[in-house]
Amino acid sequence: MSNTQQLEALVTQVRRDILRMVHKVNSGHPGGSLGCTEFFVALFQEIMDRKEGFTMDGINEDIFFLSNGHISPVFYSVLARSGYFSVDELNTFRLIDSRLQGHPTTHEGLPGVRVASGSLGQGLSVALGAAQTKKLNGDSHLVYSLHGDGELQEGQNWEAIMYASAKKVDNIIATVDLNGQQIDGATDDVLPMGSLKAKFEAFGWIVLEINEGNNLEAILKGMAEAKSKTGQGKPVCVLLKTVMGNGVDFMMHTHAWHGKAPNDEQLAVGLAQNVETLGDY
Repeated sequence: MSNTQQLEALVTQVRRDILRMVHKVNSGHPGGSLGCTEFFVALFQEIMDRKEGFTMDGINEDIFFLSNGHISPVFYSVLARSGYFSVDELNTFRLIDSRLQGHPTTHEGLPGVRVASGSLGQGLSVALGAAQTKKLNGDSHLVYSLHGDGELQEGQNWEAIMYASAKKVDNIIATVDLNGQQIDGATDDVLPMGSLKAKFEAFGWIVLEINEGNNLEAILKGMAEAKSKTGQGKPVCVLLKTVMGNGVDFMMHTHAWHGKAPNDEQLAVGLAQNVETLGDY
């Protein structure tokens, strides 16, 4: 099996994990999780320079912050299948006293989670602090972050975006999941944001677009280009155009599955569209 085939197999298995986790507790956010599955697999398997063993300080390795923390199912699945903790622990998703809460938390010490997130709009500020810390420590590694497009309606983002360019934080790659959907509908219907590319550029960022955000090869190529743009005195933004609910046909292209769990019949249909590859937990 080629490396690309291995990555594709992992993508399929992660989709199964997402569906099963959310279905089991009848709670969670499958739509955005499915839409970002290829990105997470590419990021943790190929893009980031990671060390063995997790430490909160993240010294001498690339680190990641999930700002739109409601897509925790994909985050937890990829962390587990990347060796951060046992895959079996996915069975505890959203249960009382579980380390795998609906939105990532840090008080239980879950490996891979560096900040509590899900209160939208805060992740970029945290990521910028980490990026500046790396600079102060002489650490040449990068900070990656992920944000929802609807999340950018929160004002704190734009303070951070302005700060990043003003302070020349050029060791960060902030990716925006540009799926055009949020909990109440299409982003253009809820609060149109115009051209995010033009806005980020106006704030002094380098902006790249990955138009096939559910294509592994496109992601790997686009993120490699983004990495090549770091260290040039400007922060880097990647606009990742994804499909909400990707890989499960009845969940795609609609906000309806932003925070809705599939029933038994829908689970069976979704799993049939994503045949087991690496073994369910």
